[in-house]
Amino acid sequence: MAEQNSIYGGQAVIEGVMFAGRNVHVTAVRKKDGSLDFLEVPRKDIPWVQTLKKIPLVRGIVGIIESSAKGAQHLNFSAESFAEQEGENKSAAKDEKPGFFSNISMILGVAVVGVLSFLFGKFVFTLVPAIIEQFLFGNVFSNQILHNLIEGVIKIILLVGYIYFISLTPMIRRLFQYHGAEHKVISAYEAGVELTVSNVQKFNTLHYRCGSSFIVFTVLIGVVIYSFLHYDGYVERILQRLVLLPVVIGVSYEVLRFTNSLREVPVLRYLGYPGLWLQLLTTKEPEDSQVEVSIASFNRMREAEKRIMEGRA
Repeated sequence: MAEQNSIYGGQAVIEGVMFAGRNVHVTAVRKKDGSLDFLEVPRKDIPWVQTLKKIPLVRGIVGIIESSAKGAQHLNFSAESFAEQEGENKSAAKDEKPGFFSNISMILGVAVVGVLSFLFGKFVFTLVPAIIEQFLFGNVFSNQILHNLIEGVIKIILLVGYIYFISLTPMIRRLFQYHGAEHKVISAYEAGVELTVSNVQKFNTLHYRCGSSFIVFTVLIGVVIYSFLHYDGYVERILQRLVLLPVVIGVSYEVLRFTNSLREVPVLRYLGYPGLWLQLLTTKEPEDSQVEVSIASFNRMREAEKRIMEGRA
């Protein structure tokens, strides 16, 4: 029963899914011939990092950096596997490698919706809306709280528009389908049902702990935090946003944890709905074959977890 209460996380990758356990991260990728390729990476905890992850506000920032570092290896694994298969299709030679720019564009295309892009994306989506709002409304009125609200609205519009347009590309759409498959498997496991394709497909593609929810919370929390501070001029406003970025991330993480703990409370559960609404864009209904990959990755991760724990006994 203790294992049933464990909290697992995941990440969609190119033609596959990565699941993170307490002791290991596992990625399963579907190859062109229908077989699955796996990558297992044991988790190596650094004592001082684990200490930081126990400190409120700080643990959110540490978690983002840690997830980015660990997710990079799995993202690259899936990208290399995909690139190798594309090279085989074109040349029928296993050792043929795609061009440099082909690899870069493919990896970046996935990173824009993954954990790896969060810090850079947050940096851009912090500065650009402030610049746009200042340019359009900077001299129209002086109420800074209203300026902050308009800035928040601009952020939401840019974020939703950006995700919508990249979701129109075939590769990103498939990535979003794997994202949905990841959520369905986690939900099915948390519900205690057997992980079969038919059972998993009954669940929703939305999940409270998703990183998409985290992104929305950073926008909303940012509006609130900025409203408590005064700035004199355009430059100070931009610098203020940059300096407060770690604070916004830290507070947003704590709010996300809080709303997740309240998701069974009839009224308070609605606090998490803004993040779920964004997931309507970042997740798509997966095909059965994609759910199979997600289940295989999750089961392989749990098997590896059990093997590691038995080895420590």
